[in-house]
Amino acid sequence: MLSQPSVRLARLRRGVVVAIEVLVLVLLGAAFFVRLPQVSGLSMEPRIGSGEFVLIDTIAYRFGPVRRGDIVAFRHGGPSSEAYLKRVIALPGERVAIERGIVSIDGKPLEEAYVRYHDTTSVPERIVPADGFFVLGDNRSNSDDSRDWGFVPASAIMGKAWLALWPPSRIGTL
Repeated sequence: MLSQPSVRLARLRRGVVVAIEVLVLVLLGAAFFVRLPQVSGLSMEPRIGSGEFVLIDTIAYRFGPVRRGDIVAFRHGGPSSEAYLKRVIALPGERVAIERGIVSIDGKPLEEAYVRYHDTTSVPERIVPADGFFVLGDNRSNSDDSRDWGFVPASAIMGKAWLALWPPSRIGTL
């Protein structure tokens, strides 16, 4: 029969081994299924600021569709280009137009509580192609987005931005 200190030590060892195994699995999962880029630029202010670190879930869209309002990470300009973060505004097959800063989807104004910095840009109505998305930055007056370079192909989307991790004062879901 084992003494009580021996039982405690055996439990502690098992706990440490399990913790190490969980940590290794989390690190392996993170290496293959998440990205943690540092944001550069003001296009997603006020929700995401320059210098923040954002967790990108790279498998989210394998299990569900891209939805309006999602903040997506994508490559603009090819596979070796810089990653962008923008909010999905219009989905495949929808008609999108912007009149003096007011976005309309299929003729109906879009409620956008997340936009603090509006602009007065107008964009004629366009139909989003079957394999594309219309994306905009939340800081409309300081964003390079679909108004400038068109639709984002579904194949360019890397994943869904879902958690701000740094700085600590900004930790939270997006």
